[in-house]
Amino acid sequence: MNIHDLYKDKVRTVTDAIKLIQSEDFIIAGLGGSEPIDIMSHLHLLKENNVKNCEFTNCLPMGNYEFFRDEKYKDVIDTTSWFYTGAMRKAHSKKISTFVPQHLHLAFTKRKHAIEDRRLVLLTTCSPMDNHGYLSLSLGCTFERDVIDNGAVVIVEVNPNFPRTFGDTQIHISEIDCIVESTRDIPVLPEIPLNDKDRKIGNFVADLIEDGSTIQLGIGGIPNAVAEALKSKKHLGIHTEMFTDGMVDLIQSGAVDNSMKTLCKGKSVATFALGSKKLYDFLDDNPSVELKHGKWTNNPHIIGQNYKMVSINTTIEIDLTGQCASESIGHTQISGTGGQSDTAVGAQICEEGKSFITLYSTAQIKNPDGTKETVSKITPCLKPGASVSLSRNDVDYVVTEYGVAWLRGRSGRKRALSLIEIAHPDFREELRRSAEEMNLI
Repeated sequence: MNIHDLYKDKVRTVTDAIKLIQSEDFIIAGLGGSEPIDIMSHLHLLKENNVKNCEFTNCLPMGNYEFFRDEKYKDVIDTTSWFYTGAMRKAHSKKISTFVPQHLHLAFTKRKHAIEDRRLVLLTTCSPMDNHGYLSLSLGCTFERDVIDNGAVVIVEVNPNFPRTFGDTQIHISEIDCIVESTRDIPVLPEIPLNDKDRKIGNFVADLIEDGSTIQLGIGGIPNAVAEALKSKKHLGIHTEMFTDGMVDLIQSGAVDNSMKTLCKGKSVATFALGSKKLYDFLDDNPSVELKHGKWTNNPHIIGQNYKMVSINTTIEIDLTGQCASESIGHTQISGTGGQSDTAVGAQICEEGKSFITLYSTAQIKNPDGTKETVSKITPCLKPGASVSLSRNDVDYVVTEYGVAWLRGRSGRKRALSLIEIAHPDFREELRRSAEEMNLI
């Protein structure tokens, strides 16, 4: 059978595709924008097919599906996630979903014990097949390619709106069990306007980044501001977890040419991409960007081999010893560790590397009585139940709109004093008193 006949032979309706899933299967959905939304929107039909006791895991889901919302599907699908969005937070509050603590570079490798005696099923999205029988995993291959290589039943949505990307994203038609064709819109992230705090933090960080450095950036106002402030730099390289709009701007401005990288010289490297249509148009058929296995891009010992590696991440709260809670507020899970620990540690393995943790000095919270209160995000202690996403041993630079605190290798006393100096002025005296009571200073 030639590749085109083979392709046609594997095309199914979404309801027929769902019928390939059996009881006890371990189902893995593509990360972020790779999530096959049309298939996922029908996954609750497993109940009508008398399927039971499947385990389902995702990361950064784009949709809010019926089996996320209704507990009557819990005996069909046990839902877990290792990076929450709003839909997962709501599902968690209803005890429909549970969180899986995880470093991104170990996301699939260290889950093997959880899937013993279960059949693997991968649900993901691809761009269309080329003339050689290859499709592209498009927006990422963080773990998707690994799942395929481990013998999963592979069910994909094929969508012409998704870009064809290069790297470890190639999948041959012979490796696919079932195809659902779709023309749904590709997920896009809203543009986040920069504020004065973002720009101040971005400038502080950019001032410490040297020409020729290899950078990792996340998503949000602060990382976008860092990207904007880096446009005056020269010969930057990209080795990152998530490829973003800010990186497109840096490449098009000439600040990034990847000429001084030690790994994948001349190429921008990431494990997944998510952003605007501009980003997807840039990625389409662009061999200068390679999406590679998350177990490689996010391995700290790989990251540390890059020339002057710099990682920039954000946190929700940091205490006076340097512990960062970047994924939860107290007991409430907000997001996930993702690659923060991977990249922060990797940058510091690099001989001339630097790691930045960034945050606003304050946040406004709503009290139970409805009143609003401004609180310091630099605190004597993390909130009870808060998850430590980055240990105090792994923190290098901390940046707020009030300046930079360098913590790497410094004593507890100097750490506390440095963090107090970049806290909001309204909270510095209170923080100092607490530090004295805790015998930190």
